[in-house]
Amino acid sequence: MRAAGPLRKRFVDHLIAEVTLTAGSWPEHRPFDTVYFGGGTPSLLPAGDLARVLDACRAHLALAAPAPWIFLEANPEDVTPDACTAWRALGVRTLSLGVQSFSDDALRFLGRRHTAQQARAAVEVAHAAGFDTVSIDLIFGLPGQTEKDWRRELATAVALSPGHLSCYQLTIHPRTRFGVSAARGLLSELPERDQAELFDLTHRFLADAGWPAYEVSNFARSPDHQSRHNLKYWNHTPYLGLGPSAHSFVRCDASADPCSADEARGPAGGRRWWNEPRLRRWEQHVAAGERPVEGEEFLGAQALATETLMLGLRTTAGVDLDDFAARYGLDLLETNHALVTSLVREGRLEVHNDPDDRRLVPTTRGLAIADGLAAAFILPLPS
Repeated sequence: MRAAGPLRKRFVDHLIAEVTLTAGSWPEHRPFDTVYFGGGTPSLLPAGDLARVLDACRAHLALAAPAPWIFLEANPEDVTPDACTAWRALGVRTLSLGVQSFSDDALRFLGRRHTAQQARAAVEVAHAAGFDTVSIDLIFGLPGQTEKDWRRELATAVALSPGHLSCYQLTIHPRTRFGVSAARGLLSELPERDQAELFDLTHRFLADAGWPAYEVSNFARSPDHQSRHNLKYWNHTPYLGLGPSAHSFVRCDASADPCSADEARGPAGGRRWWNEPRLRRWEQHVAAGERPVEGEEFLGAQALATETLMLGLRTTAGVDLDDFAARYGLDLLETNHALVTSLVREGRLEVHNDPDDRRLVPTTRGLAIADGLAAAFILPLPS
């Protein structure tokens, strides 16, 4: 159901107001070279509303010249030739389609409004519109899903030739529709062993087909199709989030004094904050001329080092050992020699010792337990 006109206009008006409220307090001075419309259903908004938001960003925030790379998430049922033409005119270069599945039964289970035929048609329409990258989101690990089922899904996706694929494992959270059903015994998650087999199948199948992984859940036909925006989250590049629940991050050496906590000061510190998640509360703050920030955290060197390791081990690029040592004053191989040796022996990690590019790189088996790998490391940072 599309948002009613007055409600939609009110939301967009508040989003534009947040842009103006944030502009004066954003500590970064580098221009924004990516803009991402997502985290909800932006394809429900008419192109004119998206244009209003972009115009506000151009007026109050520094956008890269000649233009930032714009991403848009879209539901397949919203993808039409006219809509794509309008999005392209706005400068959208990557269209990310929330397909989730090419099975009508799976789509009904997931509560999606589109059909498998609509999903395939949306990809074809997006290709015809000339986006630089068309991305497909899929979900695996549904109850009862077999390797044959998932292989069929992947084969369908590959046959449509997207530039990018995201394959996420179904996670059942408490207090959601699936969580309530699971608590009542009406729904069972796929056994962990079966989930692991589907994860491994995903990486093998897509690598063989020409879509190698560059992150745990993300696959690209070439480096040009990797998500320039998401890479920033994984590399601790400063980013600004606007709207309900949006998150933002800056490094504390990014300007004169963007942090106000002693533990976060210095070149290895950072600050993260997040917006009020409830729409009405978010609107009330903005209407009162207040930034709608619900909370924040200050990250010292220890916290950022831990995140850097965890995020790096979720990517196929791995962790740059020399950069890590320069930033945090710690040689990962020296301080975790026994652990790394063991993980290499188990086939979870590889150590690349090129003198100009020393890296700790996870294998596919390592990516499957990336967060657990990072948790096993000891990071005794110098005081």
